[in-house]
Amino acid sequence: MRRLSADENHMVRFRLNGESVEGPAEPRMLLSDFLRHVLGRTGTHVGCEHGVCGACTIRIDGMMARACMTLAVQVEGSDITTVEGLAPEPGRLSVLQAAFRRHHALQCGFCTAGILMSLDTLLQAEPEADAGRIREVLSGHLCRCTGYHQILDAAVEAARALRKETQNA
Repeated sequence: MRRLSADENHMVRFRLNGESVEGPAEPRMLLSDFLRHVLGRTGTHVGCEHGVCGACTIRIDGMMARACMTLAVQVEGSDITTVEGLAPEPGRLSVLQAAFRRHHALQCGFCTAGILMSLDTLLQAEPEADAGRIREVLSGHLCRCTGYHQILDAAVEAARALRKETQNA
């Protein structure tokens, strides 16, 4: 592990949604702040800043992580996916995002990015996930608006659609 000086910025380089990015960061800068304020990628939201609410959930090297609990300098050389990277192409929603839209699975939208990241990660790893497993993953997120019913319905529909896509491929 490289030693960092606390009184200077360090260049941090990684892949973000398939694109190489870099920027300066103080050793104690949180990844959530780096994404939002240095790179201008505001899809990752900051809620509680304690890793409890799940709003800042991203993927680091394929694993779910809380951006508010990760230092920017820790992700040097990593492959990071944020909610901006879920759509298959500009102007087109992913299966999960489209299901959220159909089921009105968001209201204020603050928690949505983190929930989408967690559910997308789940459905990639466990395409057979059922409502119980989806509920388990949702338990790591706080949503004060929807009551979770629409979110669960959207995730179950997306899981079903993704399984069908896999079977037809």
